[in-house]
Amino acid sequence: MREVVFKMLNRNSLVFLFFLILSGAFWLSMTLDETTDREYPVAVALTGVPDNAVITTEMTDTIHLVLRDKGMTLMTYWLGKGIAPAVFNFSKYASSEHLKGIITTVDIQKAVTKNLHSSTKIVSMKPERLEFYFNYGQRKEVPVRLAGNMDPAGSYYLASTHVEPSTVAVYASQKLLDSLNSVTAKLNITNYEDTVVQTVPLTKRTGMKCVPAEVKVTLCPDILTEQTIEVPVTAVGMPADKILRTFPAKVEVSFNVGASVFRFIHPEQFTVQADYNDIVANPSEKCTLKLIESPQTVRNAHLVNNQVDYLIEQR
Repeated sequence: MREVVFKMLNRNSLVFLFFLILSGAFWLSMTLDETTDREYPVAVALTGVPDNAVITTEMTDTIHLVLRDKGMTLMTYWLGKGIAPAVFNFSKYASSEHLKGIITTVDIQKAVTKNLHSSTKIVSMKPERLEFYFNYGQRKEVPVRLAGNMDPAGSYYLASTHVEPSTVAVYASQKLLDSLNSVTAKLNITNYEDTVVQTVPLTKRTGMKCVPAEVKVTLCPDILTEQTIEVPVTAVGMPADKILRTFPAKVEVSFNVGASVFRFIHPEQFTVQADYNDIVANPSEKCTLKLIESPQTVRNAHLVNNQVDYLIEQR
């Protein structure tokens, strides 16, 4: 009994599978016989570029076509090696006056159509035209400038940055080169506490080629600490027959500085002044001090006390 049941099940399964394949084949046959639209990528290439020409902005290497034909014909493009690349010769489209080449929609369609079946129609394509820019070797060395957001975490600050290489060669039209003073490497990185090293592409502009096209950027954060240092008071504007004495002779300057940098900070890098002319113009029991100079490596430098007692002596 069991064998009979298995035989019936197998027979039913085979019948079901047969009709499933038959219906699938029928559906596929009808589908392939219908006219439909399909999108296909087509490679494009620029040939015959002279040795003395530098392509400063490459044209796209692929266009996307929507083709219309019977499904069977469109399938041959997938089953074969695809649609042959569309090739364009540099000399035919390059304008030495404008240092630019434009390949029109009509030219693209002509180049592609010869690689299609006669029944296939081009419905649309993107992009609709191709452009490339070039020059004949004009170049300029310019520095790389960093841009973007590079804020470290919390109590850290950006102690130093390094860009390698710091200058790059730029190829472009002479007009563009004359107006160009730098190129930009833009990055956005925040909340870091350790040294960051990133390869950053240079910002692209139409008609301009940078060599190299990317640079290595190193960001070195340091923890910010608050420190003080004693700096002597310097008198300025004094008559030759007078001496200004302040009490105390040294005052404290407070500032923020990186922990690794503090050991390089010295009193002589600061200048605190008492101006005799201000004292005479504004008589008071105390004279006002001014912090005139501080190192570039410190932040928020200020006097802890900007008024002190003083005495003016005759020589």
